Amino acid sequence: MNLPEELALTVDGPVATLTIDRPAKRNAFALRMWAAVPAVVRLVEDNDDVRVLVIRGAGDGPFSAGADIAEFQTVRKGEEAAAAYSEVVHEAERALATMSKPTVALVQGWCVGGGCELALACDIRIADDTARFGITPSKLGVVYHQMSTARVVETVGPAWARYILFTGDLLDAEVALRIGLVHEVHPVDQAAARAYALAATLATRAPITLAGAKQLIARAVAGEAADDEWAQRWYRASYASREYAEGVEAFVGKRQPDFGGIPWPKLDEDGAPA
Repeated sequence: MNLPEELALTVDGPVATLTIDRPAKRNAFALRMWAAVPAVVRLVEDNDDVRVLVIRGAGDGPFSAGADIAEFQTVRKGEEAAAAYSEVVHEAERALATMSKPTVALVQGWCVGGGCELALACDIRIADDTARFGITPSKLGVVYHQMSTARVVETVGPAWARYILFTGDLLDAEVALRIGLVHEVHPVDQAAARAYALAATLATRAPITLAGAKQLIARAVAGEAADDEWAQRWYRASYASREYAEGVEAFVGKRQPDFGGIPWPKLDEDGAPA
């Protein structure tokens, strides 16, 4: 597919990387870039060789300074245009947050506004010690989207969600780590290596387990913890899976399991295995 020139999707073995490269705008997202994200997700989902998606800014960052505010006077001007623009942004967020394969955000430098929204839609966030985080609708007169607000609350809790959304202030990497906004912080010269080492580890894990964990965690966050038929479908799929057979055989044989040749599970529309 033809991506906007500011986005590049590359694949190295089981790890795909979406690189944001718009240095003149500190990697701010234009509408065309938001619109491309769901297609990127589909490409990663459909590639049986890919197990993990890493999202990053080019070079040493920044990750993204957010939405391109200059567009707010053109493609986002007026109530109807603003609503349409918002829907494109949140469709990108939904696509990323609900993809079945794990995602890792490598955050270096600015991660603000829509950039923070993008990072929060990823499963795991690895930052370097120059990272700065902020969500700034209170400086723009915008009411933050319900889904995005819920993701902030899910990640840092309601107390810090209030602080972040009320003040619009930037948080440094140390604070972000302390409140759970990121999982790990590393020096500038080590963060990328750590993010890709983690992605490589995730790529070696059982596909049925990772796909199932993503769905069950999302369900639990939504307030549903019933051990019902939907959950049972996941259990049965794992018991009958090649991953289970390989995992048990490897354990008995005192070796590391090899899940490399096992395809990623396909899901039904309800998020259970097909």
